[in-house]
Amino acid sequence: MSEPSHSRSESRPEFSNTTRGDPRIEKEDKRSLLQRLIEFIRPGPDSREELTEALADAEDNDVINAETRVMLDGVIRLSDMTAGDVMVAAPRMDVLDIDAPFDALLHGVIETGHSRFPVYSGERENIIGILMAKDLLKLQRAPTLSVRALLRPAVFVPESKQLNDLLREFRGNRNHQAIVIDEFGRVAGLITIEDVLEEIVGEIEDEFDIADNEGDIFGLADKTYRVSGDTAIERVNEAFNVLLTPSDAEQDFDTIGGLIAHEMGHVPKRGEHWDIAGLRFLVLHTKGGAVRWFKVSPVTGDDAAA
Repeated sequence: MSEPSHSRSESRPEFSNTTRGDPRIEKEDKRSLLQRLIEFIRPGPDSREELTEALADAEDNDVINAETRVMLDGVIRLSDMTAGDVMVAAPRMDVLDIDAPFDALLHGVIETGHSRFPVYSGERENIIGILMAKDLLKLQRAPTLSVRALLRPAVFVPESKQLNDLLREFRGNRNHQAIVIDEFGRVAGLITIEDVLEEIVGEIEDEFDIADNEGDIFGLADKTYRVSGDTAIERVNEAFNVLLTPSDAEQDFDTIGGLIAHEMGHVPKRGEHWDIAGLRFLVLHTKGGAVRWFKVSPVTGDDAAA
């Protein structure tokens, strides 16, 4: 006679309202988060969908909090994603020319604000190494030093590289950046350890990031405004009482970043600006080949003459 089967819900421990949140019981529970989670979802789920549902149930029963659940969901998604899914495409890569003079190299580093750069020789696709921004200081102290001597080996990975495997390699070899190549061996893009981690924990904030609920347009002390690149054009029109329209009437754009990039004819760089509808949009910060923040001010007579 076979043993009666047990459903997943029957095997999970009960979490009654009388014990949940009791500080005495929480103090007595010495199990780690992983141990409690494993006990909660025993027996193991048969599919990824069931695992996702189990994590949702675990959050509902206060086994894990919402932040942990989002992170675990990201870990699950990671195994389904490849380097090609999150890379910065080759045309948007910030790269340095090995034959450029020191002043040009320094200007490129300051303009983009990255800490490491792919370096090419001849054609942009011919990546010969990685230059750390801090290593440029060595050239200032020793001008006769060759830039090639400062280059570090570039790591190349295929577009099909699984993100979980790539993260393991990043941690193992302490590389923070890899060049992504396509099936024909051509440079397809660039991926960093930050790109991979953001798939798990969400976007990693920097000094230009603000929370979504803090708005996308706000005033600065000098009576100018900071405007997010993904702000809807309608919102910009309403905020500044203007009518922003593309020079090509057949084109349609949803965000101010898309409109400005189209009008400029290229991916905007930090420090560049564009004047439209009596407003000057100065690029403050870019990330992943897109404008994150503009500084917006009225176009003055001095600006028009510049």
